[in-house]
Amino acid sequence: MPDNDSLKQRIHAGEVVVGVSAPLDSDKSGLEAILSKDTYSFLTIDSQHSPYNEEKLVAFCATAQDLGMPVQFRIKNTHNAYLIGNVLDLGPAAIEVPLVEDEEIVDESLDAFYYPQVGHRSWGGAARHGIAGRDDRLEYAKWWNEHGVLCLQMETLAAVTNARRLAKPGVDCLTWGPADLSFDIEAHPQHPFQTVDDCLRHVLKQLEGTTVRISFRNNTPDQRQKYIDMGITVFMERPQA
Repeated sequence: MPDNDSLKQRIHAGEVVVGVSAPLDSDKSGLEAILSKDTYSFLTIDSQHSPYNEEKLVAFCATAQDLGMPVQFRIKNTHNAYLIGNVLDLGPAAIEVPLVEDEEIVDESLDAFYYPQVGHRSWGGAARHGIAGRDDRLEYAKWWNEHGVLCLQMETLAAVTNARRLAKPGVDCLTWGPADLSFDIEAHPQHPFQTVDDCLRHVLKQLEGTTVRISFRNNTPDQRQKYIDMGITVFMERPQA
């Protein structure tokens, strides 16, 4: 099992953890300034809606690891799930897959995320999160499988309806894109769920009895308590001014 204080274990235990976004070109002092504003448990960066290159990702993750901060990285597209292992070799500790609706994408993500004998992630990469001091292949593979965090983003009513089937063993969080989910709600005015909060409550009910948690983009800390009261335990916020 993961260490009691690992991000994965804290998520599974239902502890409230908060992540904060940061620019990919942040240096150490920039990250320290962002992290000084609140008690954060991880950093988030995005390639779905933002430019990035691999060299900057390696540098960012190395700086974050020096500060004791795991990095969650959102990949560019649902259909890039097969590249998750390649991205992880650059240093992220967590992956977010956008717009997940189908079990096939979940299976592909799990396969690329975890090392054998859980998945089929390929061995290699000097920049991997947590590799320092774990040069033995089996030792690191076991460590990664117990510490890496896999998140699937719910952005449609179909995903909300099928959330329990998508929350397979090995998935740690179902994350939320309220804007795209709102587009889909607006496209289905007769659907029984007519707000993002309706969808959240439905998925929380489906996840009862599991260790899969909802990670919500509340963006600002003033919205945090409302969703804690609802049962949300993982949050993604923007840096505070």
